[in-house]
Amino acid sequence: MAGNVPPIADEREGLLAYLEQQRHVLRIAAHGLTEEQARAVPTKSSLSVGGLIKHTAFTEDGWIDILLQKPSKPMEEAMKDYEAGYVMADGETLEDVFARYDEVARRTADVIAGIADLGQPVLVPKGVPWYPQDVEAWSVRWVLFHLIEETARHAGHADIIREHIDGATAVPLMAAAEGWPETPWLKPWAPAGAV
Repeated sequence: MAGNVPPIADEREGLLAYLEQQRHVLRIAAHGLTEEQARAVPTKSSLSVGGLIKHTAFTEDGWIDILLQKPSKPMEEAMKDYEAGYVMADGETLEDVFARYDEVARRTADVIAGIADLGQPVLVPKGVPWYPQDVEAWSVRWVLFHLIEETARHAGHADIIREHIDGATAVPLMAAAEGWPETPWLKPWAPAGAV
């Protein structure tokens, strides 16, 4: 996937394409990282690139559960899962995190493909302090916009963390990940010491 979303035919295709693009740029922040670097917490924040990818997959999966009106876990258990979702577990690899994110992306695409009307209501969970209590329902469309927003926010976080790890920035990383040729004005990222 290149730096821009390709032309789209309709709203559904556009929403899914922009969500996929944000997933892609989030993954690019991990391009070329070692397992140790993917776990690194190089800023005052407790965030790592691998943890952000894991969290974003967890969050997207949770929103699809809300869309499907799946019963939620008790709050204490849900909060433990939420906190664990920011950290790569012992023995968990970046490949594991990517595989989970791919699984979540496929699930999202499958669920959205089965919904005829993006205006279909998605009931707002009650008793959760960060959800509005004066709103009865969002729409499927709103959920997709929210997932794009959430993924883009964390892609930006991952970019900052990655730059702290080794100085790599988004466009040279994208050029390296996608195999763009070197030009007089853009050199794809390469690990330090690579020829």
